[in-house]
Amino acid sequence: MMDMDDFTLKLTNELRVSPLYNELKSKAKELVCRTSGDVSQLKMNIHEGLAKSGWKRSLQNEVYGRLLQRVDAASQNGVHIKEPLAYIRRAQASWEKRILKSLNSMCTEMSVPLARKRPIPEQEEIRSNWNELGVDEPDLSLFRPVYGPKDFLDMLTLLKNPNLALEQLCNFWGLLQLPFPVKSLQQLRQEFCAMTPRWSQVGVDGGSHTDIFDAERVGLGQKVMAADNIALCQQYSRRGIPPSLRMQLWLQNFGLRITDSDRLRYEQLKMHIFKHDLLVDKLIYKDVKLTATNDDQYFVFEDFIHQVLLLFSRDTEVLTHFTHSSATPPKSYIRVAPLCFVFEDPVTLYYFFREIYTRHFFRLHTISSHPQGIVSLSVLFESLLQACQPQLFYHLRQMGAQPLRIAFKWLMRAFSGYLASDQLLLLWDRVLAYNSLEPLAVLAVAIFAYRRVNLLETSSYAAVEAVMADTTTIRVIPLLQAILLTEH
Repeated sequence: MMDMDDFTLKLTNELRVSPLYNELKSKAKELVCRTSGDVSQLKMNIHEGLAKSGWKRSLQNEVYGRLLQRVDAASQNGVHIKEPLAYIRRAQASWEKRILKSLNSMCTEMSVPLARKRPIPEQEEIRSNWNELGVDEPDLSLFRPVYGPKDFLDMLTLLKNPNLALEQLCNFWGLLQLPFPVKSLQQLRQEFCAMTPRWSQVGVDGGSHTDIFDAERVGLGQKVMAADNIALCQQYSRRGIPPSLRMQLWLQNFGLRITDSDRLRYEQLKMHIFKHDLLVDKLIYKDVKLTATNDDQYFVFEDFIHQVLLLFSRDTEVLTHFTHSSATPPKSYIRVAPLCFVFEDPVTLYYFFREIYTRHFFRLHTISSHPQGIVSLSVLFESLLQACQPQLFYHLRQMGAQPLRIAFKWLMRAFSGYLASDQLLLLWDRVLAYNSLEPLAVLAVAIFAYRRVNLLETSSYAAVEAVMADTTTIRVIPLLQAILLTEH
């Protein structure tokens, strides 16, 4: 574990090479030029000037944001920085080798290179069709997905702690036989206490007082925006964000400011797309066509989704993130789509997607022991469902319908594609507000509890799938409240 002195030094060095540092220096120089009088008061005058002009708040937000992203490494040794557990590292290596083998065999079978430079006519064609990428429909029938939720879950079920005796596994009813420490129901109730029905929630409350509450919530949200404080923004978001303020507050939550240099970088990434064709481009295109294009909610955003993922596949800034974590190629196409309801500007859409992916969503397809990773979320789901609905869990297990086999695709895709868009955004409000993916596991448990009566009448896995097939009518916050605030 990195001690605070080492972390402070590391943070200081990171800030010295950040764009914010140069902006602060520029502003400080400007204040020095304006200052006249006693030189001994210069330092104090600069501090006061930076505070009055909002730069002190910007620095505080930057530090707070980096604290939230702090990586706890078990060792300073580079081998251990990504994952402290040896058997998890071996599983990571095996999974990545399997993915690379799949990609290479696909290239060999179809005589397609991993990357090639586009001829000039092809460059001009994709440039002219940039806003209509979905119009072109090449034959991609021979291209196959690298992996799906079922393949990934099968890999996770093979994880075994070699230090755990066989007799110790008798208490595990679920698919994952792992003794990962996860929060109890009582701990989750304390953490998510802001969702109590005692407090009105955005998107839940009805009746005559709704308009008054909405107006109060918008007014308070505007004050939060004006304060420009990430911690305050997260606290406000715990009861949901009005749709009219969601874009600004989500950006504030991450401390994102789209600058001219960001827009220039965006254009440079576009040029890379125009000049070079990658194998992953075809996989992205096929995934988008098979998912978002066939979704009644998201088909209108097909071109935006395609653009964002092509840009993401060429963004070398993402690589710096993976010096601290290990991840497989993103199954992220469907998680771009809901963001199109929030962000109208394609540049802002891209940078927000990159931020939410590298902070949260990459963990949903990464084999790791991190408490926010897909393995821990799956263990949390099974643990909570056993605690809240032991009869239901036992019934499903006895017929060979392990609940995780149903819920895993929800968790892996952060419920994108499985909920109505307004409900999904309310769920993601809480993910950002609590800086946690645990609400995903809690909601998965809540859906099983909600459909308990019908599930107890099933006698086959196919029947269970039929009962759980349609979740688009689910109302997120009432179900979360039912699990978190009801005694079982």
